[in-house]
Amino acid sequence: MSDPLKIDVVTIFPQMLDGFLSESMMKRASDQDLAAFRTINLRDFTDDKHRTTDDRPFGGGPGMVMMGEPIFKAVESVRTDDAKVILMTPQGRPFSQAVARELTQEKHLIIICGHYEGVDERVRTGLVDDEISIGDYVLTNGVLPAAVVIDAVVRLRPGVLGAEDGAEDESFSHGLLEYPQYTRPAEFRGMDVPDVLRSGNHEEIKAWRKAQAERRTRERRPDLLKKGNDEIME
Repeated sequence: MSDPLKIDVVTIFPQMLDGFLSESMMKRASDQDLAAFRTINLRDFTDDKHRTTDDRPFGGGPGMVMMGEPIFKAVESVRTDDAKVILMTPQGRPFSQAVARELTQEKHLIIICGHYEGVDERVRTGLVDDEISIGDYVLTNGVLPAAVVIDAVVRLRPGVLGAEDGAEDESFSHGLLEYPQYTRPAEFRGMDVPDVLRSGNHEEIKAWRKAQAERRTRERRPDLLKKGNDEIME
C-alpha cells in the first residue's frame, strides 16, 4: 500500500473542518490510511496576547489583511520536502476535475485558507507553490473552498470509493456531465425507467448512457464540449 496523502490545512477556523473530515468518505480515507488530515490553527503561531493574525493594509483601504509572519511560521512547522503549498484565493487558477487528478499525484498538500481582504502579498511570492479558486464568487474565508478541494482530491485516491473505477463515470471525469441515473421502483408517479436500462443488453446501455451524457452536456454545459474540441486541436 502506498503512503497516505498528507493534507494540512492552515486556518484561523480549524473547527469548521472537524465535522467534514470525520464523516463519510474523508473518514473512510483516514481510517484506511489512504489520507492523513491535520488542521493547523494559525493563531498558535502569533506572539501577542490577542493572538492577532491580521492588520490594516499599507496605503489604506477597507478591511484587514492577514499578516505574513504567522502564515510563514505555520507552514514551516509542517512543511516537508514533498509538500506543495496551496493558497485558496479568488485570484487562483480555476479548480476542476483535471486539477483534482493532478493533485492526487502529490504526497503532501498544505492548504492556506485566507480571510478578511486577503493575505500579505509576500505569502504569495515567498511561500506558495500554487493558487486555486473554486469559482468566480467571494466567500467569508478559505475553509469551505479548502474542503471542496480536499473532497474532490481524496475521493480520487484508489480505495476511497471502494471500487477502483468508482469515479470514472462521474461528471467531468471524461469532459462530459454524467448520464441520468435511476433506481427502484421501475415506475414512480407515472414516470418510468427507460426500457434500455432494464434490457440487460450492456452494449445498448453503454451507448444510451454515452448519448445521454453528450446530450445533457450540450444542453447544460456546451462550454465543456468546446473545451474538449479545443484540446483535441492543440
